[in-house]
Amino acid sequence: MYLAREGRKQRRTFARRSEAKSWRADAMKGIPGKRSAPSSRLTLEQAAWLWIEAARAGAVRDRSGHTYKPGTLREYARVLHLRVLPEFGDRLFSELPRSEIQRFVDELLAEGLAPSTVRNTINPLQALYRHAVRRDLVAVNPTREVEMPAERGRRDRVATASEAARLLAALPACDQPIWATAFYAGLRRGELQALRFGDIDLAVAELSVRRSWDHVEGPIEPKSRAGVRTVPIIGVLRDFLMDLPSSIPGDALIFGRTPTAPFDPKTINDRAKRSWVAANAAEQGAAEQEAREPDLVRPITLHECRHTFASLLIDAGVNPKAIQEFMGHATIEETFSRYGHLMPGARNQARLLLDSYMETALNAA
Repeated sequence: MYLAREGRKQRRTFARRSEAKSWRADAMKGIPGKRSAPSSRLTLEQAAWLWIEAARAGAVRDRSGHTYKPGTLREYARVLHLRVLPEFGDRLFSELPRSEIQRFVDELLAEGLAPSTVRNTINPLQALYRHAVRRDLVAVNPTREVEMPAERGRRDRVATASEAARLLAALPACDQPIWATAFYAGLRRGELQALRFGDIDLAVAELSVRRSWDHVEGPIEPKSRAGVRTVPIIGVLRDFLMDLPSSIPGDALIFGRTPTAPFDPKTINDRAKRSWVAANAAEQGAAEQEAREPDLVRPITLHECRHTFASLLIDAGVNPKAIQEFMGHATIEETFSRYGHLMPGARNQARLLLDSYMETALNAA
């Protein structure tokens, strides 16, 4: 195709006609007069760091229009420095072909990297080229239609209501409110770290999520606009929060090591694991004495507690739109996509409803 702004033709060769047509359509799409964007003389390394800095300043946003979380940008910078730039850093940003990215993906898989690691490696490239194509900085997005490995990771653990109660009971009293808030309010780890005394109103039984915590930046905005939300304090959670001191200033962190320093997630998790190991050892000894099978607890993470809260909401028959709001999801589709498989109670309910419907329909016929 002819690059009118540069007065020259650009010629590319593909194995299949459909690929050639796709490339040409990408190059012409959205450009006035059907002219390709001018070829930038930036290297990929230069373009990548400029993009990272613009994203940090909020001038570049994600596909949903939200600013990137600091942790996401740090991870992008890490994988760019570790794998992407050593491979492509000196290549012209506007002339990196799709075939080279596909070769790179195939080589990473051949080296034994996990599919999730490969996908995470390509993520910053995808974000960078999406941004560039939409602003006519490059003509073609070379990450488009690159074949990526499927992820077949394990499902996150979900505890039943009785399991959650037993896991909480085995914890030290000082840690129970943190884990109870994760189990029964579904807050993300950063939201738990940033929760303040002024965010809890026991009089009206509501908990307000207003901020999250980044271990480098400190207090930050929640993951999205939907992350700012109000969650009801159910009775079982209220019992754990009642004993929190009432004379503390409203801007002090509830679960912090100090009023201004949040809890350390590793310390909390390690202490919980030790408590559950001790509880299982005691149960094992009691079971041997009573000649029965031991009823052991299975460890869980703070993030899996969040999944548990979503599962409990759906099993209890809470309105899906309310579940979306309480979980801080931007769309109802995200709620169903992320948690639909976690709800055995929902399947039972669907089976009963369909059985009843079919019986009525067949009898009417």
